[in-house]
Amino acid sequence: MKTPTLAALLTGALLLAGCGAQVQADGAAARKVTVKRCGQDVEYTTPRRAVVYEGGSADKMFALGLTEHVHGYVMPPANPPVTESPWASEYAKVEFLGDDLLNRELVVDAEADFVVAGWRSGFSDQRGITPKILDGLKIQSFMHTESCFNYPGHPERVTPFEALYTDLERLGRIFGVEDRARALVTEYRRRVEAVRARAPKGDPVSVFLYDSGTDKPFTAGSQVPPNDIIRFAGGRNIFGDLDARWGEVTWESVVQARPEVIIILDYGDKPAAEKIKFLKEFPATSRLPAVVENRFHILDYNEGISGPRVIDGLEGFAEYLREPPQ
Repeated sequence: MKTPTLAALLTGALLLAGCGAQVQADGAAARKVTVKRCGQDVEYTTPRRAVVYEGGSADKMFALGLTEHVHGYVMPPANPPVTESPWASEYAKVEFLGDDLLNRELVVDAEADFVVAGWRSGFSDQRGITPKILDGLKIQSFMHTESCFNYPGHPERVTPFEALYTDLERLGRIFGVEDRARALVTEYRRRVEAVRARAPKGDPVSVFLYDSGTDKPFTAGSQVPPNDIIRFAGGRNIFGDLDARWGEVTWESVVQARPEVIIILDYGDKPAAEKIKFLKEFPATSRLPAVVENRFHILDYNEGISGPRVIDGLEGFAEYLREPPQ
């Protein structure tokens, strides 16, 4: 039996999704569906004017073929230019709303009916923009499942890659594009399993992700995609027992773990080359095995936050680990 190609499956799913979206736009505005927002059941009406925060939120919507439902995006300076995105053409079709942190005034001014962001990486009690506040304003919201493990009142704990799949499936239900979501998740799972099947055998290589910081390093804990990237590729995150998304640790703990590979998260106004230079010159890290052997791998910002590009990040790091040290 000949198996349909992925392209055919996705094309068919997208056509179905597009037809469904058109029907909803023309005559089914009252369509409602109950979907979880973290651990809370929420009733959604199909959004038509979404505001998305950061690359991961926008990419999920674009990957699902939902560009026509996106009014605009907010992209803080830390994000690499959207022109470098696989969905650069989709970004060009929607409005750039600002490069500041997500805030209530921006969302209200945009006349948004739906906001996509993460808990504490978008939504924030301190800045006065939370799902509860938006509910009071009759503005729907959706949170990345990866950020839900410590959401007050309605926590949800899902491993990072499973959280990506969960988001695509939930957004698929909200917008009535379940077929497209299912096809994407199937393909992403296939790519992940292909990487895991080729992972190096034996003891996993010890890996330190360096985000930023000189007095204290900022790194990835167990609740963010880099932890899954490292373990699926055949490595071991030296801070994989840190029950957090991102957090500060000590240089002493890094030195004690003696990482064999260092991942540099590349973003913001400090290029990866500067971070590597610091690690080579800083006395505490200059003699680490990874530094001595020049074993650095650069991970793009959008390959490290919840979004479709984490699959690319996994494949890139897995290929790096399969290469013999220079």
